[in-house]
Amino acid sequence: MPPPEGEPVVLKPTALAATWTDADGGTLILKQDGTFVADEVCVAVSWYDGLTWSGTGTWNQGSNKKQTFVGVSFDADHPVGFDVDHPETVEREPAPYDALRHGKVLKLWVAIGDPDDDYPNCVLTSPAR
Repeated sequence: MPPPEGEPVVLKPTALAATWTDADGGTLILKQDGTFVADEVCVAVSWYDGLTWSGTGTWNQGSNKKQTFVGVSFDADHPVGFDVDHPETVEREPAPYDALRHGKVLKLWVAIGDPDDDYPNCVLTSPAR
């Protein structure tokens, strides 16, 4: 899937500290103190598709000259599947989200699943401030 509509944007932490919502009603609340609360929010981990996680943790941001990236690290591990050779495989840090602006809407997004398949992207939105 191509990226969602929008232009890459560099955001300050104050713009990121907001409630972000995905298409299925999942929420990611990024707080100014660097912590977050997630409720069934879409995430991307390795080749797995359709993962939604809930929990708490910390977030950080990085940027290049054109775009901000947001990484989240959950306090607790989340299972991402069963691997016969590594049955305890779990993750705490899903892939980072990229920031976009589309008109008056800010987006955090990440591609989900195998890039050769057409899984929908994970897109979180928040009104621009």
